[in-house]
Amino acid sequence: VQLQAYGGGLVQAGGSLRLSCVDSGGSLDYYAVGWFRRAPGKEREGVSCISTSGGTTYYADSVKGRVTVSRDNAKYTAYLQMNSLKPEDTAVYYCASQDFECGNYWYAATYYYWGLGTQVTVSS
Repeated sequence: VQLQAYGGGLVQAGGSLRLSCVDSGGSLDYYAVGWFRRAPGKEREGVSCISTSGGTTYYADSVKGRVTVSRDNAKYTAYLQMNSLKPEDTAVYYCASQDFECGNYWYAATYYYWGLGTQVTVSS
């Protein structure tokens, strides 16, 4: 598994971004995928998780209703669609994979593989 997150950028409050998590190793379909973020001066936060089949998803309360996680196993890619972005969503976003079907998804230690992050900046 070789993960890389893409799609970050600068957006105004209320805008949208779609992040992609691509596995160039071609085995992401065997793993659940979690999304995390780390804002300056803050702890890393588990944002969302999607099971291997995509049938089960989880969201942190801070993003629930504004974020949708999905995946395309044929493309070894997971997505994080973020809408109604707020300045407090500004962070580096990371994707990671685990084989616990999102068990304890907010707990970073449950993830084996991590990708390089992508910066999301939301201006007010």
